[in-house]
Amino acid sequence: MKKIVVFASGNGSNFQALLDAVHNGNLQAEVSLLVCDRPGAFVIDRAKNAAVPFFVFQPKEFLDKEEYESQILALLKEKKIEWIILAGYMRLIGQTLLQAYEGRIVNIHPSLLPAFPGKDAVGQALEAGVEQTGVTVHYVDAGMDTGEIIAQEVVEMIPDETSDSLQAKIQKVEHQLYPRVVKMLLDGKKEATSI
Repeated sequence: MKKIVVFASGNGSNFQALLDAVHNGNLQAEVSLLVCDRPGAFVIDRAKNAAVPFFVFQPKEFLDKEEYESQILALLKEKKIEWIILAGYMRLIGQTLLQAYEGRIVNIHPSLLPAFPGKDAVGQALEAGVEQTGVTVHYVDAGMDTGEIIAQEVVEMIPDETSDSLQAKIQKVEHQLYPRVVKMLLDGKKEATSI
């Protein structure tokens, strides 16, 4: 059973989707740890409810990214974590973790990258007036949402689409797509052509 860690900063709906996939037998993995950079985030409650250990930190309490990532890395090694799964983690991953987990860090983003990278991809899509957006799962590199794309799924936009309605449609896709892609990666398959 592969051991994964999920990094999240907020509500944690994708964290929950991964937990549900494990519970339902659709994802053969152990969610061994949650890493969160916001002490009041709801995702921590989700971890508590699922009896998943968690590490919560405040970046401003450290000298720099290298210091807190070194602490996280020590914890990941101790727990024998094999993959890092980002699910709404609002920080760029630094060299400490990138080097230790090269090719084994993935992220989910609410747009069809390379369109609308960074924060508020839903708002960016609405402002641009595009007819479709979507969801991207990609490998993580040093840039912001610039890593190699693994899988994408289109979400059609309707006239008078609101931020809330689009967010709901995107999350519905995310919660199906992410567990499938993570399963594929843990099974050793690199191509997402079957998705």
